[in-house]
Amino acid sequence: MRSSRSSMGVAGDSIVAMFNAAGDLVNASAGTYLHAVIPPIVIKYIIARYHENPGIHDGDIFYTNDALYGGIHNPDQVAITPVFFEETLIGWTAALSHTTETGAKEPGGMPVSATSRFEEGMNLPPMKIGQDFRINNDIIELFRAFGIRAEANVTVDLKARCTTADRVRMRIVEMCRREGVDFVTGLFRRMLDEAEAGARRRLLGWPDGTYRCVTFSDAAGNIQGLMRNCCMTLTKREDSMVIDFTGTSPENLSSYNAHPQAVVGHLANYIYEYVFHDLPISSATFAPIDFVFPEASCLSPTPRAATSNAVMICTGAMSAVANCISRARYPTYEWKQATASMGNGGNATVIAGVSQWNQPFADMIAYPINTEGQGARSCCDGMDAYGFPWCAFGRAPDVESIENEFPMVIPFSQHWPDSGGAGRYRGGCGTAQFWAAHHVPALYFMAIADNSVIQTPQPIFGGYAPPTVPGLTLKGTRVSELLASLEDRTLDFQGLVNGEFGELVAEPFGRATRAINGDETVTIGLSTGGAGFGDPLERDLGAIEQDLVRGLCSAWSAREVYCAVWDAERQRVDRDASEALRHEARKARIARGKPYDAFEAEWLTRKPPEAILGLYGSWPDARPLAPAFRP
Repeated sequence: MRSSRSSMGVAGDSIVAMFNAAGDLVNASAGTYLHAVIPPIVIKYIIARYHENPGIHDGDIFYTNDALYGGIHNPDQVAITPVFFEETLIGWTAALSHTTETGAKEPGGMPVSATSRFEEGMNLPPMKIGQDFRINNDIIELFRAFGIRAEANVTVDLKARCTTADRVRMRIVEMCRREGVDFVTGLFRRMLDEAEAGARRRLLGWPDGTYRCVTFSDAAGNIQGLMRNCCMTLTKREDSMVIDFTGTSPENLSSYNAHPQAVVGHLANYIYEYVFHDLPISSATFAPIDFVFPEASCLSPTPRAATSNAVMICTGAMSAVANCISRARYPTYEWKQATASMGNGGNATVIAGVSQWNQPFADMIAYPINTEGQGARSCCDGMDAYGFPWCAFGRAPDVESIENEFPMVIPFSQHWPDSGGAGRYRGGCGTAQFWAAHHVPALYFMAIADNSVIQTPQPIFGGYAPPTVPGLTLKGTRVSELLASLEDRTLDFQGLVNGEFGELVAEPFGRATRAINGDETVTIGLSTGGAGFGDPLERDLGAIEQDLVRGLCSAWSAREVYCAVWDAERQRVDRDASEALRHEARKARIARGKPYDAFEAEWLTRKPPEAILGLYGSWPDARPLAPAFRP
């Protein structure tokens, strides 16, 4: 993080890990748990294919970013070094992080308009990029060529990964000298054994059963339409479980596809953080878990598929695994660890151009994706502005750092009211930031998202999903003039939404590359909140009152969702009036109710309009209707 140049590397979207001689992950220091799944696949490929030619020697440096060989998407790049002691291979090390530029057809490494892998820029299979502990100069030149939009980011991040992997290698060698090589290799074996045994013990404590969750999105890149982005069936038996994705929509002609290991990596985000949080970040913790992926689905596409936005299509799997596992854990002594899903919005913004320092740049703004609200727990609210669902230990940059690095001014940064999903315990709130181009004549902007109409995460036990995230800008407003005219008014998110500061334009958050003139709004950067846990009518009135005072909940939501009557003059919730309103709401629920058989019979006759089913597949089972053709 200290050595990286790109914003995502500095923010901590990374993993640094060590492996045994066979390439099994022993343990890791993770900002991003999904990266833990990648290096073992790559190392085993290197051992199988490269042992004789080009060979594996002390001081070698291997590198890859290609999803076909085990990666997530090509911005995620990994440096791998073998660890030798007295001429014997005893292990491996790896350092992996996200660099937001790959030379793709759009800046930022995650082109929403890509239709095949041939439009996504640099895709390197596992290859040797250095020997004798030095990176080859021709490789550095290759990175300069592909990273020409942001050359310094790309080449410095390359060196940061290689240096970090080598530093871990040195520490392992030092331990061998200090403790003996048998101790180190035995320790690696012991850690793998303990990790698997701990994982199986945890699964044994859950009731056997089948748990299901289906999630949806409303777009694949620039293609609008209903999509079943995850259909998960989790079957738990004794000390193992199988996760089956049959029923997920087919692959599509966008970059919103993910190869199976990328999906497993996204499950690891939740599993390592919430389920195996007290075990090593190890390959062995996944030994009790098997997976089923239907071919030619968006979660197991054909080799030519574009996958640079794999992280966006995988939001469904991230959300579904939280739902399924929390229901399995809730009736056990682990009930306090049951959590509603985070929003998993990944609403990312990329800007590019020439900075106020006359330097070319193309980077992702780390603030909004690192301030998403946490999903509610079974015993408390989710944390507000918790962080990045992909990177539990990531950090949001200070406003001053963003303004110093990029040609923007940020007039406000605040919590986004009502962004946490309602429930007995609400999801944590996300954030809102105002971004305007500053210091430069113009810059380029694009944004990435998987929903603006239908929210992907499913809440749990009667809670509500968080809101979707719209793309918001002020139309034709010169920001310098707006700021000069404020006088006694406060520029904030609520005022923008109410139209107090100019015409607000709303569109899907995901937007293709466009030019933004200086002194104009780039966008209103929003991060969504987490999903809610439990019935909103059971939420403590004192907690609602506190949220109203802090500006995290609006009076409208308090009344219409929580059935709490807010006395604005006295700044308190009227408890008697609220209890009466809740009583009437429960009576209305009963009146609307119907037997399940009647509900199901009516539900099965319904079907969305054909016009929005182009991404879905066959109705209702989401099977491919035709092969995806890519030239």
